Amino acid sequence: MTRVYNFSAGPAVLPEEVLRQASDEMLDYQNSGMSVMEMSHRSKTYDNIIKTAEADLRELANIPDNYKVLFLQGGAHLQFSMVPINLMKNGVADYIVTGQWAKKAYIEAQKYGTINKIASSEDKCFSYIPDCSDLNISKDADYVYICENNTIYGTKFHTLPNTKGKDLVSDMSSCFLSEPFDINKYGLVFAGVQKNVGPAGVQIVIIREDLIREDLPKWCPEMLKYKIHADNSSLYNTPPTYGIYICSLVFKWLKNLGGLNKMKEINEKKAKILYDFLDSSKLFKGTVEKSSRSLMNVPFITGDENLDKKFIEQAKDAGFVQLKGHRTVGGMRASIYNAMPIEGVIKLVEFMDKFEKAN
Repeated sequence: MTRVYNFSAGPAVLPEEVLRQASDEMLDYQNSGMSVMEMSHRSKTYDNIIKTAEADLRELANIPDNYKVLFLQGGAHLQFSMVPINLMKNGVADYIVTGQWAKKAYIEAQKYGTINKIASSEDKCFSYIPDCSDLNISKDADYVYICENNTIYGTKFHTLPNTKGKDLVSDMSSCFLSEPFDINKYGLVFAGVQKNVGPAGVQIVIIREDLIREDLPKWCPEMLKYKIHADNSSLYNTPPTYGIYICSLVFKWLKNLGGLNKMKEINEKKAKILYDFLDSSKLFKGTVEKSSRSLMNVPFITGDENLDKKFIEQAKDAGFVQLKGHRTVGGMRASIYNAMPIEGVIKLVEFMDKFEKAN
């Protein structure tokens, strides 16, 4: 069996160690005589899986007791609705639009209140993070919203916005657990796990307890209430059990690796290899301002669409897959999430160098 180097933006590469353990436990999880896929979410065995997953996540990210950890469904897209429905008491929120997903969240939130766009980088195709040190924060805003790492455009908030006392909400889908973060700086964080943590189908929400409200509009469906899920420890209905199990294995993998500080060190090393090559290349160039570069998603172009296409095709033949850039950016994009081994980035750069010399 030959494993390719998978640079997909998501669903993305998972640690081989995790996949092997899941394979070993597929037919018989810890002498239960069944797969986790077949197991009741109300069973003692599964209860231990989900509780251990939460405990390990809390330990990894240093999450205090006054924050609830929820394992939900619906992907990050569902949070574009759940956040405004649950958090807007005054009916006002401020959004910083730095990419397509932040833009979608901004548009969706407008169904539920007055949503102000207080900063944007759309003027330069989202190739930078705007200065957010002194924004015109609305006095009655219930929260300030960001997408912290922009999967499509390859930008990252390296300094959080000055929210002037307002709660910060962050979509961390493509940078979650790639480096340490201080949860106390946020009111709510959410992440679709299919980038860095597990298979598609699970989203993780970390929410400060005082933001969990009972006085929601009567029209709000039960499934869209954070309180319902918090009160039921993510077991209000059947959760994505197998996906959560894989997440739990990834949490263990991260802990065994040395935690988020070690993960950040590895990710910085991987990103430097690729960015250093792009900065010295005469053929390839990055599309993001240096101060805004992501450790996770690296878009780049040759400037010639036909040459880009040729590169993607030849790269695939050489075992480097899912390198095609998003249609709004073009070119290529290498997503180098936690589970991408450093050798994958080294070999990609070697291939890029060889391609450059030939073209």
